[in-house]
Amino acid sequence: MCLLESYLAPGYQCGFFYLTLVLLLTVCHHHKVGVSALNCNSDCICASNIVSCSKRELVNIPNALPEYTAVLDLSYNSLSRLRAEWTTVRLPRLHTLLLSHNGLFFTSEEAFTEVPHLRYLDLSSNKLTTLEELHFQGLEELEVLLLYNNRISQIERTAFEGLERLQKLYLSQNLISRFPLELVKEGTRLPGLELLDVSSNKIKVLPVQELNSLPAYLRNGLYLHNNPLVCECSLYLMVTQWLARQLSSAVDFSSEYKCVLPTNHKVSIKLFQLQEDFMNCSTVADSEVEAYLEGTLTFQCDTRLRNMAKVWVTPDNETIQAGHNNHSLKMLADGSLRLSNLRPEDSGTYTCRASSSQFNETIHVLLKVHNSTASPAHESLNTAYTTLVGCVTSVVLVLIYLYLTPCRCRCRRGGHKQQGEQEESIHSSVLSATSAHDVSAAERRVAFIEPTKEAPGQNGKLKPNAVEQFEDKKLLAVPRKKSDCGSVGSVSSDTPMVV
Repeated sequence: MCLLESYLAPGYQCGFFYLTLVLLLTVCHHHKVGVSALNCNSDCICASNIVSCSKRELVNIPNALPEYTAVLDLSYNSLSRLRAEWTTVRLPRLHTLLLSHNGLFFTSEEAFTEVPHLRYLDLSSNKLTTLEELHFQGLEELEVLLLYNNRISQIERTAFEGLERLQKLYLSQNLISRFPLELVKEGTRLPGLELLDVSSNKIKVLPVQELNSLPAYLRNGLYLHNNPLVCECSLYLMVTQWLARQLSSAVDFSSEYKCVLPTNHKVSIKLFQLQEDFMNCSTVADSEVEAYLEGTLTFQCDTRLRNMAKVWVTPDNETIQAGHNNHSLKMLADGSLRLSNLRPEDSGTYTCRASSSQFNETIHVLLKVHNSTASPAHESLNTAYTTLVGCVTSVVLVLIYLYLTPCRCRCRRGGHKQQGEQEESIHSSVLSATSAHDVSAAERRVAFIEPTKEAPGQNGKLKPNAVEQFEDKKLLAVPRKKSDCGSVGSVSSDTPMVV
């Protein structure tokens, strides 16, 4: 440089020095930040508020992006990291950011602080592996998030927290093995979510019971096909119900729903073949509701789309619209139908007709009102309780009869009796548990009273071999007479007694 200055006139030496200094500072600055200023003529294509830098082999994002940028396309480049300072200026108008088909394996949690109004973010076809907690914080207006065709295997339960307006989330073609139930479950679901695509992952087991309870608009946009699901009848019944309701998630990809046999995970079959060829699963049942007299219930018009215009038609062809209220039938604000003070004549098919600009939908609900105010479970409980009480009462009465019946007078054994007493004692036996002359329980025997007409003073006697001596059964049929002791233990003489 000094040699070049010797050939310049003295008046130009000072100007040349300052020009050289500016160039050096510019080069140093560019070397320090590692980026180049945006050049719409060479690096990108600028069309109004759209900046397209696609397929430019960029390893860094251009600096000094225009603040008016609304759409920024950085796809098909060689970007590997999306740091917090990827843009040096705030982009308040940016609503679409395209970063697909790069080598991204890292995105900072603070990478989106300068683009707070982003609505569409495409991070598909990269090398992302993990979604950390609050990974997309700050994107409160985001509506569509594309993460398919990455290497994601782990998703923290709060990774999408704060995305209150997110409507569509694409997670297909990853390595996910756990279904993210927190995204759709009541209480933790994203309020605006209508589509969740987790197809073509490594999910083996689904929470079928929870998925069956989801609203129809969520099931309509829940794509589960092409996962190594284990064959189960509950899974088959769920998907066939979706198919019967013409839900898009089942209709559009019915041939791609497959499962592996529980006994051999190497064998993959089509899910809809379970019933006819393999596990003999049951078919889809019609929607039926049972109720009871004077009860109250609510029918949900569970449509595939939100905010559809709904009208109910009763079994009597009465049309129930919004605002209708006749105390027994009322259409609520969400389109559901409430029935009160049910009667048997309320039974029948109730039809919800929903319409929108895209399609119409009809939902049928069959109601059966039983002529009773109690449920079957309650009636069964009452019957069982009554039977138990009856059995206990019978046992108590038998015990009282056997052991607690008092004998107010005792029959004397032996001694002299009057002739009338002798004749009465011939046809009666005495059973007294409290008598001091009773034999012990171990010595009780079965015996009969032998009738006799011997001389006065002879009392009836117990003979152990009396059974063999009785041949004339007419003697056993002698009418019972009241004994002098009045014991309730006296019975007809043709019955064996335990004494």
